[in-house]
Amino acid sequence: MRSAILDIPRSLLVDQVRGVFNDRTKGERPVVPSDNALYPRGAVIRRVHGDVTAMMIGGVSALLLQMLHPAALAGIWEHSRFRDDMLGRLRRTARFIAVTSYADRAEADAAIARVRQVHEQVRGTLSDGTPYAANDPALLAWVHVCEAVSFLDAWIAFAEPAMSRADQDRYFAQAALVARALGADPVPQSRAQAEGLMTRFRPELKADERTREVARMVLDQPAPSLALAPVQKVLMQASVAMLPRWARRMHGLSLLPFSAPVTRAGAFALAHTVRWAFRQEGGVRS
Repeated sequence: MRSAILDIPRSLLVDQVRGVFNDRTKGERPVVPSDNALYPRGAVIRRVHGDVTAMMIGGVSALLLQMLHPAALAGIWEHSRFRDDMLGRLRRTARFIAVTSYADRAEADAAIARVRQVHEQVRGTLSDGTPYAANDPALLAWVHVCEAVSFLDAWIAFAEPAMSRADQDRYFAQAALVARALGADPVPQSRAQAEGLMTRFRPELKADERTREVARMVLDQPAPSLALAPVQKVLMQASVAMLPRWARRMHGLSLLPFSAPVTRAGAFALAHTVRWAFRQEGGVRS
C-alpha cells in the first residue's frame, strides 16, 4: 500500500486532495490564513487542523463515534442528504473547520451563525418517543468532544507522537471557543475533561442495524477518483483502528490480528507523503 501511495505524482496528489475538499463547480478555493483569525498564528489548534491526513482520519473516526448517539444519528439520517452526498457533507464539515481555524474572524463568525441557523431547523422524535433537537447543548457537546478527541488523537498518532500533555490541554481549551459559540454545553477544556465527558455519554449510546448501515456507507463509499482509491483505503482502515475498542465492538467492526501496526504504518507513510507534497506547493492544507 505504501508504494501505491508514493507512486502517485506529487502534483496529481495535491490536485486530487484539493478537489476533495473544494467544490470547484462552486468556485471554492483553499481557505487563506488570516492574521485576524479566531486563533493567532502559532496556536496549537492551527497546528493540529493543518494536517490533511490526520484530519481526514480523525474526521471519519469522529463520525463513527458521533452516530452511536441515537439523536446524532437521527439528525444525519432524517435531516440531511448524507446518504446521497457524502462528499458534500465532508466538504462542508472540512470547510467549516478550516474557516473557523484560519480565516478572518468575520468569516468565521458568519460560518458559525450559518451552522446555528441550520441546527434550529433540525428536530424530531426518536423511535422510542424521545424528542431531539440539533441545537440541544448536550448533543452539541457530544458531537464536539468526538471531533476534538478524534482530530487530536489522529494528529498525535500520525504527526506528533511526542506532543506534550500541556499542548493537548491547550488544544481542547482552544477548540472550546467554537464549541461554545455553537451552543455546546458542557465543553471540555482539557484532555482529562474530554475523556471524562465521553465516559459520561457512554450509557446514552446505542448501535442497531441503522447505525451499522450508515457506518458501512461511510467506510465503503467509492473513492473520489481512481488515483485516490489506495489513499482512501488506508484512511478508512486507519479511522477504524483509531476508534476506542468499545466503539468498534458497538459497530461490529474488528481488526485482523497484527493488522493495526501495518495500518498505522501505511497511514503514517501517507501522512508523510501528503505533507511533503503540500510543502512543495507552499502549504500543508488543502
